[in-house]
Amino acid sequence: MTAVTRAARAVSAAVLIGGTAVAVAACGTAPPTSPEAESAPGRVRGGWQEPASYTYTLRSSEGERSLLGTFRISVREGAVVKAVGLDDSARRAVESAPGTVPTLGELLAELEQARRDDADTAEARYAADGHPVRIVLDWSENAVDDEARYDITAYDPAHDRRAGAPTAPRPAT
Repeated sequence: MTAVTRAARAVSAAVLIGGTAVAVAACGTAPPTSPEAESAPGRVRGGWQEPASYTYTLRSSEGERSLLGTFRISVREGAVVKAVGLDDSARRAVESAPGTVPTLGELLAELEQARRDDADTAEARYAADGHPVRIVLDWSENAVDDEARYDITAYDPAHDRRAGAPTAPRPAT
């Protein structure tokens, strides 16, 4: 199987199982003590549940994929409602395939799929609140261009501006 085919299959699987990331995150083990602890293979950060609405900045790099560049992403009711490319690569990606810009849940689903597929590398780092800040994937160490690295910054859960309370998270399924 070529590296491009393998990466495309993983992305497709991530899109199909995006909704399961919330349930997986909700059923994880206790969080590590350090604010940005690396997860062990098969371990999911248990203290964070993807909210229904939030914004974040994604820097997607490495590999031969259409989703490369830096994006500012808005998620509402669990779906990407706005993606702005902050560099030329990201602008091209948003123009050519806007549906491929992921939620954090979809990125976590891709991580879990890579683990189930026994990828050579499937690692994540988490912030103190449990949201992912980096995901590194490499399906085959010996293959060229099947890697993916996602750096997540400027994560901002949406708040009800009238009441000042955070938006209620989606229930786990």
